[in-house]
Amino acid sequence: MTRNRIPAVARFLRRRIWQVVPVVFGIALLNFLILQLAPGDVVDVLAGEAGAATPEYMAQLRASFGLDRPLPVQLAYYLKNTAMLDLGFSFRQNMPVLQLILERLPATLLLMIAAMGCAVVSGVVLGVISARFVHRAADRAVSVFVLVTYALPTFWLGLMAIVLFSARLGWLPSSGMTDIGADLGGFEYLWDVARHTVLPALSLATFYLAVYTKLVRTAMLEYFGADFIRTARAKGATETRITLFHALRNALLPLMTMLGLQLGSILSGAVLVESVFSWPGLGRLAFESILARDFNLLLGILLFSSVMVTILNIFVDVVYAVLDPRIEL
Repeated sequence: MTRNRIPAVARFLRRRIWQVVPVVFGIALLNFLILQLAPGDVVDVLAGEAGAATPEYMAQLRASFGLDRPLPVQLAYYLKNTAMLDLGFSFRQNMPVLQLILERLPATLLLMIAAMGCAVVSGVVLGVISARFVHRAADRAVSVFVLVTYALPTFWLGLMAIVLFSARLGWLPSSGMTDIGADLGGFEYLWDVARHTVLPALSLATFYLAVYTKLVRTAMLEYFGADFIRTARAKGATETRITLFHALRNALLPLMTMLGLQLGSILSGAVLVESVFSWPGLGRLAFESILARDFNLLLGILLFSSVMVTILNIFVDVVYAVLDPRIEL
């Protein structure tokens, strides 16, 4: 990025951050109202686990949790606390919601970065190979592979990966982020986390790998017929240089657009993957909060995830402008 673009980026970031404020407010309001339509609450779950509870005891619990207040009052308290960065208290986990989220966030970020990194790198490589050898054996093989990975459900692929690589071959662990009870440190700990990350990251990446492969292939085939490619060939540029430095660089622009749009969907897809592999991330925590009717925790996760996706989309917009100097921020 050139120096004369830095002030433009700063102005762009300030403008987008101010635009995020009403968006976050609308998301918080919508999440709260939708969850109020769900039947039951944390008191019903606690009473069911206890086997029996008197109506007086349940009313006392609701009063202590603030669930007996009118809906507008609960909404006002929720919006006020959210504005003060107080996401509430998880009565089920007996911990502040923000503390729970921050404890699980690194695991989810690790899974997302590993999955998207694998999907983007593999998608670009396969897309370049498919476009470079279009209508040949390599192109047909890539097309079949992409079709299979696109059609396979993520949760089924995760289960089959556990059966093959964990149960039968014993190459990789089947669940968790680290070995329970293992007192590891330094490189051994990093290696243990990396081994546990392989299966869930690959399972989550398969669908997006197929999308990015087709996107890069289509974009590169379109650019191969463009005027600037013919000019490069006329100047004596090699096919490798044309592929990597002319066609691929322009093909990355629609890839970045799709990546920004899919950041939210990969976070929701992590719920299934984290549940299958017992991955200690936000997706599994959200699933547990739904089962426990812990709406304070679920509201916090939804709001935090929405803010995270919004910030990542702003980052993608900046990267898009860096890749294409013609774009004005």
